[in-house]
Amino acid sequence: MGLVKAKLTDLLPGSGVDVTLFTPKLPSKPHLKFVFLLVARMLKGKGIVEFVTATRLLKIEYPNIECQLLGFLDVKNSSAITAKEMQVWINDGDVNYLGATDSVVDFLAQADCVVLPSYREGTPRSLLEAASVGKPIIATDVVGCREVVDEGVNGFLCESRSVSDLKLKMEKMLLLPIADRLQMGLNSRSKALRQFNETIVIDRYVQVIKNLMPEPSGITTLNLLSKMATRLMNN
Repeated sequence: MGLVKAKLTDLLPGSGVDVTLFTPKLPSKPHLKFVFLLVARMLKGKGIVEFVTATRLLKIEYPNIECQLLGFLDVKNSSAITAKEMQVWINDGDVNYLGATDSVVDFLAQADCVVLPSYREGTPRSLLEAASVGKPIIATDVVGCREVVDEGVNGFLCESRSVSDLKLKMEKMLLLPIADRLQMGLNSRSKALRQFNETIVIDRYVQVIKNLMPEPSGITTLNLLSKMATRLMNN
């Protein structure tokens, strides 16, 4: 739009993901049901209600599925899902709420597909981690999410706030031949390695900062920039 000079801007691929920690691994137990997993804070803006509603409709035709929610509940936010709302969904058999965890990789390993029907995002870490673990993904076609999903290659994109389209894409994923779904997972891993490896992101930060700042006297440029980039990512 001509608001700033092009040479003063750059687009960075999110905060990146540790591809050595988030690696593909076999499930620790055999699957009895097809598992859709949504990892996020339990906020309406993450598409939680749409996910639960789509799940309820999908289970009418395909009862042998399990839809899981993983993330902090009842957070201090006006759009937060309440514990009471969650309990109703659990009692009705709509979803399995897994609570919150510091070891999300173990839950990702158990899932067949990771879903995030969010209204808006930066670049969601949950999708980067899912891609790195080698999972096919369903996400909304909005800025941030669409950068992680190549339509038909490593997952599907659905319309924002559309229960019917989300259900359609979940059904499409469910009915894919196993070999095709596994290939989608491999494509996710390849994309994570190629675009979202955190070392690539740090290098981009370093290069951008290096291009914008004068040479500091008496300080090793690479060490300074690496520290600055790491601090920016951690914040």
